[in-house]
Amino acid sequence: MTQAFAIAGAPEDMVERDARPAGLGPVLTVFFAFACGALAANLYYAQPLVALIGADTGLSVAAESAIVTVAQIGYAIGLVLIVPLGDVVENRRLILVTMAANLVALAGLALAPGLSALFAAMLFVGVSSTAAQMLVPLAANLAPPDERGAVVGNVMSGLLAGILLARPAASFLADYVGWRGVFGLSGALVAVLMVAGLVLLPQRRPEGRRGYGALIASLGKLFVHQKVLRRRGLYHAAMFGAFSLFWTAAPIILLREPYGFSPSGVALFALAGVLGVFAAPVAGRLADRGYTRIGTIAAIATVVIAFVAALFGETSLVALVAAGILIDLGVQANLVFGQREIYQLDASIRNRLNAVYMTTFFLGGALGSALTSPVLETFGWTGICVIGIAMPGAALLYYLAADRDEGAGATA
Repeated sequence: MTQAFAIAGAPEDMVERDARPAGLGPVLTVFFAFACGALAANLYYAQPLVALIGADTGLSVAAESAIVTVAQIGYAIGLVLIVPLGDVVENRRLILVTMAANLVALAGLALAPGLSALFAAMLFVGVSSTAAQMLVPLAANLAPPDERGAVVGNVMSGLLAGILLARPAASFLADYVGWRGVFGLSGALVAVLMVAGLVLLPQRRPEGRRGYGALIASLGKLFVHQKVLRRRGLYHAAMFGAFSLFWTAAPIILLREPYGFSPSGVALFALAGVLGVFAAPVAGRLADRGYTRIGTIAAIATVVIAFVAALFGETSLVALVAAGILIDLGVQANLVFGQREIYQLDASIRNRLNAVYMTTFFLGGALGSALTSPVLETFGWTGICVIGIAMPGAALLYYLAADRDEGAGATA
């Protein structure tokens, strides 16, 4: 990473020389997908475990969801301060160093002696898990342009599988190894992936030449001046806020009466969301074929409908399961539609484009997580569902208004 500080005052970014990338190949695609999933999962293991962590550490019930919020804030910090380095620093080295930091942070979390250490370790787990968001633009850079949506969709299917499997895996494992063991096992998995990355990851030396300060300062300018990037980030911020709201609140509801689920029971419920992984490759291929507009409308509307169904979830497990499936399908599809759009903007700044996009919507996710415990305690499950309807509802209205302004056929 220190290379980024040694290039201050150098020329502006230049477009890379390779006109037609050769692609990833099946082995590298599987590695990218698996590594992205394992890293992204670190942010979600805590969602079904907040009650267990709170009971073990003395955290109040109203503040339990802050555990998830801190991880997401850390992820946003990493997206802003570390991921953009992929436009100027050799990508393989940057990814492996960040994964090493993630391993250290996970070990610290598993051994955290008190609340201060817990929150500090969780913050750094979030920061270093952004290695996943260095792998995604690297995959896009290695993909031929006419296959980019499909490649990003395939890699994102792995990342999303990690997100969706993290909750049931954490709930199931917590019955046997406790919440600390969950994060210890995650650290072991990251260590294995680091070794595999040493063998499999190709080198990529970007031709961008910016100093670190100018690199980070450019992120705000991208948000302001790149209309597609800004809009896509805000659409998905609302979607991801609703996603975090649901998946932080639902396990809490299931652990209470009338359900009274055990952590393993919560794990089985969380498996419902795994169906959302199938949305990513389908959305990628639809985007390659020009169906981004109708796909985006359908994806956002699906989440609105899901929260309407969730209104009955406090007494109906069927409604709760249906809502979980629909929320994950809609959110994951919209994520890929958005990534496909922003990766079309400028090949030389894909890491920064990805950083701004991800930071924007992860802040939405952090807001959703932060709202969960106080809203649930004050307004109950109905309050959760009302906010869950309002967030994607606002995104849909914004999308339709922007589309009208741009004229028929706009994809922003």
